[in-house]
Amino acid sequence: MSNVSKMAEPATTRSVNISGQGMDRAVKRRMPLSKKIGFGVAGLLALLFAVWLFDMLTGGRSLSVNAQRIQESPVTTGTFEDFIPLRGRLVPSSTVYLDAIEGGRVEEILVEDGAMVEAGQPIVRLSNTNLQLEVLSREAAVTEQLNNMRTIELQLEQNRLSHRRNLVEIDYQITRLNRAIERQTEMAAKNLVSQSTLDELNDELDYYVARRDVTRESQDTDARMQEAQLAQLRASGDQLEKSLAFARKNLDDLNIRAPFAGKLSGFNVEIGQSITRGGRLGQIDDPDGYKLSANIDEFYLGRVDLGQSAIAEYGRDDLDVTISKIYPQVNNGQFEVDMTFAEQPDNLRRGQTLQLRLSLGDNSEAVMIPNGAFYQETGGKWVFVVSPDGSQAVKRTVRLGRRNTDYIEVLEGLEPGERVITSPYTSYVGMDRLMID
Repeated sequence: MSNVSKMAEPATTRSVNISGQGMDRAVKRRMPLSKKIGFGVAGLLALLFAVWLFDMLTGGRSLSVNAQRIQESPVTTGTFEDFIPLRGRLVPSSTVYLDAIEGGRVEEILVEDGAMVEAGQPIVRLSNTNLQLEVLSREAAVTEQLNNMRTIELQLEQNRLSHRRNLVEIDYQITRLNRAIERQTEMAAKNLVSQSTLDELNDELDYYVARRDVTRESQDTDARMQEAQLAQLRASGDQLEKSLAFARKNLDDLNIRAPFAGKLSGFNVEIGQSITRGGRLGQIDDPDGYKLSANIDEFYLGRVDLGQSAIAEYGRDDLDVTISKIYPQVNNGQFEVDMTFAEQPDNLRRGQTLQLRLSLGDNSEAVMIPNGAFYQETGGKWVFVVSPDGSQAVKRTVRLGRRNTDYIEVLEGLEPGERVITSPYTSYVGMDRLMID
């Protein structure tokens, strides 16, 4: 048995040597450097994207600002006074402009600028040679037309008299022939005259009777035609008379007169100066009545109406004024209104300015923020709200309402006690968050 075990032992040893597990070890393969760099870049990009995505989801674009460059204002509650301040300029309540109806050369100046004039008072005299020649030409045409009309009237009268003479003559012949026929008939019955003589008289009588009818018809026809011609000439004459009167009026308009009593202003003409037709010579203002002219921002166009009241500061007194006219034209972002005084004050001068407070609505309790330059960039649709710790300001959508010089009414988006940035947003447009240093 011992021999058997000794012989088996080398067999086991051989099997171990053949497997090689006691002599060899596994060697790990190393990753190439370029692949390591690629994985590193990809990881960095993923990290940057994660940071960017987190920033977009939590705050959007941000900008660091100096606390000294911004103005923070609180959101408060209080009584909102719905008014806007204005500056009104005193102008005459009624003004009439002096325009040259016909152009001409200045021959004589009768009134100086700034003088008080009465209605109908001559102010300046112009001359116009062409207009004077035109008036003379029209006068000659009217005279010729009137002469033609007189000639036609004379012809009518002559024709009427001629036809009347003819009728008288014809009637006389008819009467004479009737008598002659009557005598000849008696004599023919006694065979004292021949029948032919009587027939000749009857034929002549028939001729004059027919002639009388034709003459009367001709008289009626001539009268109708000549009357129609005369009526046409008279109408033409009347038209020429009106044209002549109009031309004479234009000639008279070269003498410029004051349309009503008042103060002459803006009258700057010189002797020998040529004035074009329709040219402005000056104006006449009502010396006793004044109104206020004010310009209002177009933002308030829909909130201003006729009859709205305002207060004008005149020295130590407050004067009640009312909007009487609204001009719809918008120039340079403003529209113009006229305001009339409830009672005309004394010692007013044209061009004087008064401070106004135009009421747009009743006073009411409201949440408010101070009025600031930020409104120009946001239009009242959003603001930057400062965090409680003051380290940052976040963009927030809001709805703002009425404005006056001091405050803006808050309708939605802000609560009393919060703070907002009311300084200009010119450098912050497009930002979602401001980091306050």
